[in-house]
Amino acid sequence: MAKEFRYRGIQRQELEEMPLERLLGLFNARQRRSLTRGITDNKRKLIGEIKAARESPPSTPIRTHVRDLIIMPYMVGVTVNVFSGKEFVPVEIRDEMVGRYIGEYVITNKKVSHGAPGVGASRSSLYVPLK
Repeated sequence: MAKEFRYRGIQRQELEEMPLERLLGLFNARQRRSLTRGITDNKRKLIGEIKAARESPPSTPIRTHVRDLIIMPYMVGVTVNVFSGKEFVPVEIRDEMVGRYIGEYVITNKKVSHGAPGVGASRSSLYVPLK
């Protein structure tokens, strides 16, 4: 039997039915402040697309540059392609992600892997054979 997810002791079904004011009390201070300051037009549009995708799967994937959207309980189960600065990375929203920012799940930098130094990069590289 799979373990049932609970957010701070409350089941997801109860979270979806909970009024926003009570739900905000469960979130961390940064998330509460962000939500009480209001929702921008870009976030409002993305929320509308996510709600529509829950009812019926969209023909095209949901793509967004909005990384500072807080994941709410009604968003669970939807896949959103979030821009990483170079490409759109698909993020499937799961129960464990509630109360976090959607951009936390998309890495914006990659590991640096240095190659061999080029000719003229340092004094010692003058003696590196070209072949």
